[in-house]
Amino acid sequence: MATKWTLDPAHSELTFKVKHMMISNIKGNFTDFTAEIDAEDDSFANAKTTATIQTASISTHNTDRDNHLRSAEFFNAEANPTITFESSALNNEVTGNLTINGITKPVTLDVDFNGINVDPWGNTKAGFSFEGKINRKDFGLNWNAALEAGGVMVSEEVKIAGELQFVKQA
Repeated sequence: MATKWTLDPAHSELTFKVKHMMISNIKGNFTDFTAEIDAEDDSFANAKTTATIQTASISTHNTDRDNHLRSAEFFNAEANPTITFESSALNNEVTGNLTINGITKPVTLDVDFNGINVDPWGNTKAGFSFEGKINRKDFGLNWNAALEAGGVMVSEEVKIAGELQFVKQA
């Protein structure tokens, strides 16, 4: 019988980084997301994971850029309100289906299982860190602009990472 673990959003973050103008990285995050793990045991070896991210919750701490990212030129948040991830195994890496802009592609992320502990209120918690890379064009995020000195405004590679804490459900 599987045990369900649900995300503790107060102790979790989902971030990304993309090269801007070929000279610096812009960092951002999603502020509204949920996730669950269904695990056979506390090793999480054959765990099924699901995550749903609210596309409009993207934040780079710049209102104009965030609005552009929510527009049809990028995420089209109005037509595609969620980004989803589903996998069927969780080990030192997780491979699953990532859906952005209605386009589903397999992705593999490196995962560190940081252990299990009990908080002062008796809740059993598990912590994970993950990182990986995707090509944004694989998901229809094609907008770009050529730079006068060469190169492009936004790189195709996007680095994604997360620090996730889950609560074991009774």
